[in-house]
Amino acid sequence: MSAIRTVIFADLTGSTGVFETLGNEKATLAVTRLTQLIAETCTLFNGRVVKTLGDGVLTVFPSESDAVAAVVELQRAHQRRIANWPPSLLMHLKVGMASGPIVEIDGDCFGDAVNLASRLSDLAGPAEIWATRELIESLSPPAGVLFRDLGLIGIRGLSEPRPLARVDWNAADEQASQLTMPASLSEISARRDPALGQIELAWLDIRSRFDSTRLPVHLGRLGDVDFAVNDPRVSRLHARIDWVNQHFVLTDLSSYGTWVRFAGSTSEVALRRSECVLPGQGEISLGAPFSDFTAPTVSFTISEGAVGLARGGRI
Repeated sequence: MSAIRTVIFADLTGSTGVFETLGNEKATLAVTRLTQLIAETCTLFNGRVVKTLGDGVLTVFPSESDAVAAVVELQRAHQRRIANWPPSLLMHLKVGMASGPIVEIDGDCFGDAVNLASRLSDLAGPAEIWATRELIESLSPPAGVLFRDLGLIGIRGLSEPRPLARVDWNAADEQASQLTMPASLSEISARRDPALGQIELAWLDIRSRFDSTRLPVHLGRLGDVDFAVNDPRVSRLHARIDWVNQHFVLTDLSSYGTWVRFAGSTSEVALRRSECVLPGQGEISLGAPFSDFTAPTVSFTISEGAVGLARGGRI
């Protein structure tokens, strides 16, 4: 018999380096102790620990609010714990969350929410919490927390992108109580002329416009791509922009990843062989996150309607 539950996957990153530094026996003890602490914290917030998976923990909660409170405390407690650890031993925590019907059999649990939480944990970066937008949209964020909408993002194994959000557990503005968004999904869907669009890309002194009727556009280091960025961190074929269901969709194809930041927002989306919708204006960082100020960054601007430029026309 199925029941509605909130599922979280909490995974430790960086354990490979710990094993190289400490050796198998000591590293195993360290990882095991950390997963035990994760499980204990989840239990304090009414979670039922289903199982530990090497360096991760799967837990189910009776409510979304309990789950959010638990993962925020997980990140805060873990950050305090590792504050003085040497770099070679650092293991950060990343969390994925989803709600929905699950079936519990012999102590294990199954269902779409379980699979989705696992996928979101994979997409999340170190010290991040990713959730489905529907999970958090009816909740008020705890003190010191912001809910940031990440837009539509493609998820491995799913046929269509899903609206996702990030739980910023260390937000400076403790009074924030709204779901902050780079652009609402209704705004994205309510274009004046949804049949046509145009995207402008700019890097250094290079600027190009691409008509939606002539996509896909490929970004990369090679000269024969549609938009070339000559930087060693950029893959030969790094990313692709498609026109899907009347939206511009960016897909990462690279070895090192792609980061997207929307205008008016300080949050960023990390893409690792995944995709997201590009609304309005923003920036795309290729091969390194925005925290690396030397990273090659391409700005984008989306406008309505076609203006008759040839594919890849320079401005």
